[in-house]
Amino acid sequence: MPRVPFHYIDLRTFCYETEDDKRVEAALRTLLPDEFEVERVENTGHHGDRIVVFSARVERAAEVRDVLSALSAIEDFEGLVDELDERVTENCELFMRLDKQAAFGGDVRLGPGITFRAKVEAYPAKKEAAVENAREALRQAAEMGDEDESDADD
Repeated sequence: MPRVPFHYIDLRTFCYETEDDKRVEAALRTLLPDEFEVERVENTGHHGDRIVVFSARVERAAEVRDVLSALSAIEDFEGLVDELDERVTENCELFMRLDKQAAFGGDVRLGPGITFRAKVEAYPAKKEAAVENAREALRQAAEMGDEDESDADD
């Protein structure tokens, strides 16, 4: 993938008092490059319960490629690509939610728990251009993931 049309990708998840911090952070790390820094902020909920917010902002092109490659493992990846018009806002931001429980098991799926927000490059900064750029980048990431899998099989 020669060019990555994303300014950044933000990933965020919450760890509630009933959850294990290390497991929730591990779920988030499923989507991130190795050794990537994850920010941790402790908060207090409405009823006094502890809530830890784990977040990461990915800005470097190689690291953005890693995150997009992880997304290409989504079972209905083509369905995700087909929904981009609904997932990209007028501000050229791509949103989706990923399953935190599945991510802890190393599986990337759409579902509740992890918020994915990415700023898509588009010139001019119009939704249609952002959708097309995101579509092309996701397809290229999937092709690269397919190549990596075939290399591992050799």
